[in-house]
Amino acid sequence: MKRLLMLTLSALICFTVGTAGKNVSAAAYTVDSEIVLEVSSGRILFEKDADEKMYPASTTKVLTAICVIENADMEDVVAIDKNAVGIEGSSIYLREGEKLTVKELLYGLMLRSGNDAATALALHVGKTIENFASLMNETAKKAGAVDSNFVNPHGLPDDEHYVTAKDLARITAYALKNETFKEIVSTKKIEISNGDMPYKRLLVNKNKMLFECEGATGVKTGYTKKAGRCLVSSCERGGMELVSVVLNCPSMFETAKAHFNKYFSEYKLYKMFESDFIVGFLPAEGKSEKYGVYIKNDIYLPLTESEFQSVEVRYEIPEILPSGTEKDEEIGEMKFFAGNNLLFSEKIYTINKID
Repeated sequence: MKRLLMLTLSALICFTVGTAGKNVSAAAYTVDSEIVLEVSSGRILFEKDADEKMYPASTTKVLTAICVIENADMEDVVAIDKNAVGIEGSSIYLREGEKLTVKELLYGLMLRSGNDAATALALHVGKTIENFASLMNETAKKAGAVDSNFVNPHGLPDDEHYVTAKDLARITAYALKNETFKEIVSTKKIEISNGDMPYKRLLVNKNKMLFECEGATGVKTGYTKKAGRCLVSSCERGGMELVSVVLNCPSMFETAKAHFNKYFSEYKLYKMFESDFIVGFLPAEGKSEKYGVYIKNDIYLPLTESEFQSVEVRYEIPEILPSGTEKDEEIGEMKFFAGNNLLFSEKIYTINKID
């Protein structure tokens, strides 16, 4: 049996925001699917048709990059396989046998959207495209993506290769917590090796958000005829980082800027609890003393000012801890509500073992 404790701490609206000196209504933009999500909490601030299955084009490479970063040494040297040469679409013009580091190929992947770089990295990590695609799907699930499927590392059209905007936002938020990923996708330009050529490859990021949007930190553009224009972008202002995903959106940069201008003006990131905060002390079976329970992480939440004044914290924890409970065993949750809407939840753990 669980008890419910409540502690009170002190509809989306149609909007018009300023973009490039003009007032631009969000309704003026045609977007098939879109979402805005805060990175640290994963809270969705806005969504429209975000669960629709869509073609992702090169925004696929967000997942490709984090899979490679988590499964390869950045200084590993990759000899370019003949199967990674001459891939259709965007390219950094790799040549068979030339050697680049994993990190150099990641810059080619994320700044210039090299489909050849994507293939070379997939073969280096997975040995086959099929193996790497399996790793992509495993990593996507780990990031909280539940309605997407990946069969290649570059996003070229395939009926079995699809995403939802919600899944893509969750994958991106997961990836942005990795410092190497964040460093690469925020890079505006860089030089990388070019085999035995007398000059290096100069890579300039295709993502105009980095050059035109205050606080932009990434992430990836995409386009195919089937997918239309797609953009996954991230932006950090006032200590809060947001992800915007727009799929099949002709005015993708303007729409992403409108998202950021609106939601940074409406929301602030509040620190609700410190890591290691002790929730309380509970009795245990057969014991006279009480045992502490706590949360492990800092909790930050994006809230409007009115939400902050009325947000409700509910602790769902047992009446009595069972005998034999281990140290750091999950025994409940701390949940944050605005009205009846669940905003965020954090696991509660035991401090000590109950012998």
